[in-house]
Amino acid sequence: MNALDIFAGPSGPVSLEQAALSLLLAFGLSQAVAAVYIWTFRGMSYSRSFVQAVALGSIVAAMLMLAINNNIAAGLGIAGSLAIIRFRTAMRDPRDMVFVFASLGVGIAAGLRSHGAAVLGTIVFILAAVMLAGTEFGGQRHFDGLLRFTAPSDADDGDFAQALKTHTRRFTLVTLRDVAQGTAVEHAYHVRFADDEGQTRLVAALQKLGGVSDVSLFLEEPTVEV
Repeated sequence: MNALDIFAGPSGPVSLEQAALSLLLAFGLSQAVAAVYIWTFRGMSYSRSFVQAVALGSIVAAMLMLAINNNIAAGLGIAGSLAIIRFRTAMRDPRDMVFVFASLGVGIAAGLRSHGAAVLGTIVFILAAVMLAGTEFGGQRHFDGLLRFTAPSDADDGDFAQALKTHTRRFTLVTLRDVAQGTAVEHAYHVRFADDEGQTRLVAALQKLGGVSDVSLFLEEPTVEV
């Protein structure tokens, strides 16, 4: 048996067991794709309904492929029916569109009973998505946010630098501005953290320093569910 035969789907009538296997496999694999989307999401417009759509889209695609089952007339009829439907949901992030296509691709492969291609394709897609997210491939953001605080003009800058070195991976001074008629100085730093806990630790450490007030940390990429 040729190793490539695992990617070819069988022809002929579809039994109830084969249809159930294809639909369940499509749903299971698309759930894995949706889970990876959740784990690797970065942005400001997270949508739970979109994640559920990714998980469910493969079932629809698999159902259509099972219904066509190498029947050209059925395929043309379904294609014509789908052409009438207009989907007006706009995707602002091209990455979201790729995950939708991945879910549909899983469903199509499972519906054609090419289960080997469906499983292997899902594994490769997940590994690629996790690798790109973990390595921040394509990113140009060098800092996580902007830190601002006010300190007396005669305060020791070494204390601030020590707190920043301890709780950040990297930082750079942006501005120093006199406030309160020269009796205080407003500091602004770009900061990058090693982990999320470093954010709260840094703010707490600065608030413990004498005379420091108005500590604010503005993050560049907050995640908000809408």
